[in-house]
Amino acid sequence: MNTRIAFAFGLSCLLCAGAPLQAQNSSSKPRTRTVCENVTVQDQPKDQHQIAGMAIGAVAGGVLGNQVGGGKGKTLATVAGAVGGGYAGKKIQENQQSKHTHVERRCRQVAY
Repeated sequence: MNTRIAFAFGLSCLLCAGAPLQAQNSSSKPRTRTVCENVTVQDQPKDQHQIAGMAIGAVAGGVLGNQVGGGKGKTLATVAGAVGGGYAGKKIQENQQSKHTHVERRCRQVAY
């Protein structure tokens, strides 16, 4: 009978000794590491609505359209040239602005 009591006591001591260790592990903070990467970022254009490109294109298109036809046809060609030139100028400036980028280093914490 003494053997059973000694075994039970020994077993309970082992279980009690492990309990604080388990509680400590569950309350500890998760381990993290820093992950950094280079990211290409598009610059913000100064002229977000491409007003300069549209104005220059409209003037150039209007001048070219004015060289065509005569009478009401000349007026129509001037207006069409200005509208088409404005659209083309806006798209050209938009395309040029999209090429302006820079590289930023961004870091974040990741749990593991």
